Amino acid sequence: MNRHLWQTSDEPAYPNMDQASVARVYDWLLGGKDNYRPDRDFGRKILEENRHLKRLVRDNRAFLGRAVRYLTQEAGIRQFIDIGTGLPTQNNVHDIAQRYAPESRVAYVDNDPLVAVHARALLASTSPRLTVYIHADAHESVTILGKASAAGLDLSQPIALLFVAVLHFFEDADAVVAPFLDAAAPGSHLVISHGLSRPEMASVAAAYQDQLGVGTLRTTEQITALFGGWELVPPGVTPLPDWRPAGGEPATDRAAAELGLGGVARKPARVVGQGCMR
Repeated sequence: MNRHLWQTSDEPAYPNMDQASVARVYDWLLGGKDNYRPDRDFGRKILEENRHLKRLVRDNRAFLGRAVRYLTQEAGIRQFIDIGTGLPTQNNVHDIAQRYAPESRVAYVDNDPLVAVHARALLASTSPRLTVYIHADAHESVTILGKASAAGLDLSQPIALLFVAVLHFFEDADAVVAPFLDAAAPGSHLVISHGLSRPEMASVAAAYQDQLGVGTLRTTEQITALFGGWELVPPGVTPLPDWRPAGGEPATDRAAAELGLGGVARKPARVVGQGCMR
């Protein structure tokens, strides 16, 4: 992260290094260095269950980058709330958004202690304050939106809500998303990527539940329903590498591509009930 990142809340002083965490396992799968032995051990375990997971997390990261580029370059979005952001890596949301639109404001949200530690180490209260870290659980919509507003995001104007590879860690994903959808102004966009319920992913989900107490894969229909009736941006909800791929060509690694879905949707002027728009 960069010098425009600043802190808005108190965070836990130390991460738990004796137990794997979702953020650190994801970091290890991406090839990062901000992880500990329990994270690596668990990562190796789930790779034994499905060796395509490393490709999946890389496809997910690439999908995030393409989605943010679309939002800045084509949709004109200049405000982002990235919920469940995880550990900083290459091409973070602010890196991409501010590359194409330097005035873009980004609020990162996470409740992992190591994410907070990295944020604290990298924060600098320098102007312009374009990027903010909020230490909060995804259920705390009032806190998140309040702190984002206090940091300069204008919630009366369109924003991008990013739930990238995070909602499959919540049994009540619809309840997590709904308050943000209600609060967002017309013209706002929603980005979701999510693990797909398939037989070859069942043992991975079971391992997450057994060791970390999280992990709820969903069907295509269930994932699509999380967009709450917002207008899906073409090509809709697709395998991650098939969403507006660079060069227009879908991925050749179909075994990994079929393990997760992603999509982007726009809030219309009026949403009338689930799935009905005017």
